[in-house]
Amino acid sequence: MVEWRISDGIIGFREAEAAQEARADAIARGEADELIWLLEHPPLYTAGTSARAEDLLEDRFPVYPTRRGGQYTYHGPGQRVVYVMLDLDQRGRDVRRFVWQLEEWVIRALAAFNIDGERREGRVGIWVPRRDLGAPMREDKIAAIGVRVRKWVSFHGLAINVEPDLAHFGGIVPCGIREHGVTSLVDLGIPATMADLDVALDQSFSEIFGK
Repeated sequence: MVEWRISDGIIGFREAEAAQEARADAIARGEADELIWLLEHPPLYTAGTSARAEDLLEDRFPVYPTRRGGQYTYHGPGQRVVYVMLDLDQRGRDVRRFVWQLEEWVIRALAAFNIDGERREGRVGIWVPRRDLGAPMREDKIAAIGVRVRKWVSFHGLAINVEPDLAHFGGIVPCGIREHGVTSLVDLGIPATMADLDVALDQSFSEIFGK
């Protein structure tokens, strides 16, 4: 059984990180159900295990080192953070497939808004070609993915831009990629709310991960 939790308000990063780790350990011991936790953070930057110092351009917000994969990313109001605590011991012990499933989950949720989210070889996350701007070679990231697996239980997860302040990404090189930008549902002209995205994520979850 997978529990869904949607937190109102703004949740501090370290508070959420500690809660995830405790839940993941309980799942590994067979003492708790799997959990999908949807929330928002205050403005902050996180540094994954591959983060490079030169990619922190301006520490205008708190910077939190983490043990998830990936490089620098931004979290803040208007961005749906999805923490994914699933038991991969029961789901095939295939981390590469799990990351593919996370990507596919986001792609299908975005499709509910007629957004063509796409994968790119060598670039983690979900990307949107900006044909709406008449710029066929420009691609903006709409969702970041960074996970950690311990004792075959995942934690950390996804960050999907609904209506964050995109200028806040300017303090970092998001995920170490300088050639492309970032976007959001609202930036793409989709007047979606956080609740709208939550519904799309709920509906597409079972298609990818089962009931």
